[in-house]
Amino acid sequence: MSELTSLLDHNVENIYPSKESLKLRLKSDSRLKIYIGIDPSSPNIHLGNAVALWKLREFQNLGHEIILLIGDFTGTIGDPSGRDVTRKPLSFSEILGNSKKYKEQASKILSFDGKNPAEIRYNSKWLGKLELWDFMKIVSSFTIGQLIERDLFQRRMNEEKPIFLNEFLYPILQGYDSVAMEVDMEVGGTDQTFNMLIGRDLLKRFKGKEKFVLTVPLLPGLDGRKMSKSFKNTVEITDDPHNMVVKLMSLGDSLMSVYFRLCTKLSKEEIQKVELDLKEGIKNPMEIKKLLAKKIGVLYHREEEIEAALKEFERVAQKGEPPKPAVKPLSSKLIQKSAVDILLILGMVKSKSEARRLIEQGGVSINSRKVISTEDKFDIEKGSLVQIGRFKAVLVKIET
Repeated sequence: MSELTSLLDHNVENIYPSKESLKLRLKSDSRLKIYIGIDPSSPNIHLGNAVALWKLREFQNLGHEIILLIGDFTGTIGDPSGRDVTRKPLSFSEILGNSKKYKEQASKILSFDGKNPAEIRYNSKWLGKLELWDFMKIVSSFTIGQLIERDLFQRRMNEEKPIFLNEFLYPILQGYDSVAMEVDMEVGGTDQTFNMLIGRDLLKRFKGKEKFVLTVPLLPGLDGRKMSKSFKNTVEITDDPHNMVVKLMSLGDSLMSVYFRLCTKLSKEEIQKVELDLKEGIKNPMEIKKLLAKKIGVLYHREEEIEAALKEFERVAQKGEPPKPAVKPLSSKLIQKSAVDILLILGMVKSKSEARRLIEQGGVSINSRKVISTEDKFDIEKGSLVQIGRFKAVLVKIET
């Protein structure tokens, strides 16, 4: 398979206006300006986002100009894509907080230095400065009929659920990003097709310029639904090696093939062999899942870290041994601290909301005592053992 054929076939769902027209443009050796938009509804990038980012990296390796666009303005509205109910809007400060570490995370995939560095931009730079008459000129490019045809709006109406005006405006505002940056192509998941094609129409209308749209398949989450921050079914590229391995080992057997295809760098032939092993029962699914966890994990962590996490998983999950706790030094005892604060202080969770969720699910114990309520208070001293689920434990050491 040629490099160009692989570029336009591997992990690609659709290309607009056509694959052939994009292939001709790429053969002309012109440098394309290509972007992907990230909705900062969460502070972390997950494997579903990574599918499109890795495709973008392929174009970057060929010398094309790459932009990672943070939707800090549109994020305050909330993308209605894939939503059966109106998304709760975030404040601008929440948006900025969520997007703070996007460059650091995306750098696991894209290159932000060297000969062809990717650029980060924020759409508040132009959307926040639109004059009312310019805004009216933009929205007058579409009819209500065109927007109401969108499948999710049709579904909402059939279910007699409200559709708010800002949700109608969202795809138009996102589409204007293409005009403001005068891009040649946009890459995104299939759930973004409507929004990206709106941008294609606007760019042609206001700049007389063609825009290619390349969509990648959606990655199912750990529960089989679309991987989404809203569904809390994600594997985040910021997950530590241990958490990443544990999450991937919980994946249903039926989802392994799609994860091999969308999330690893295995060749087409290697993936076909894995799928045959699964179908014919040539190998134990557990061993294939370990291979999957390793092939995904090494893209974001050092190989020895993933190997250690897999060995710990085998020891705890397969041999039934207790987890080996990480040692956490503290400068002093913690007196009557809530379980939520303890998990945060020990670095076992990323946020209070995550701590509350784990406690409410009954997955947290402190000194062998199950935490019943988020309001429960504990003393943490030398030798205290804090555990989350079967696999994650911290042993406290007080430094004197």
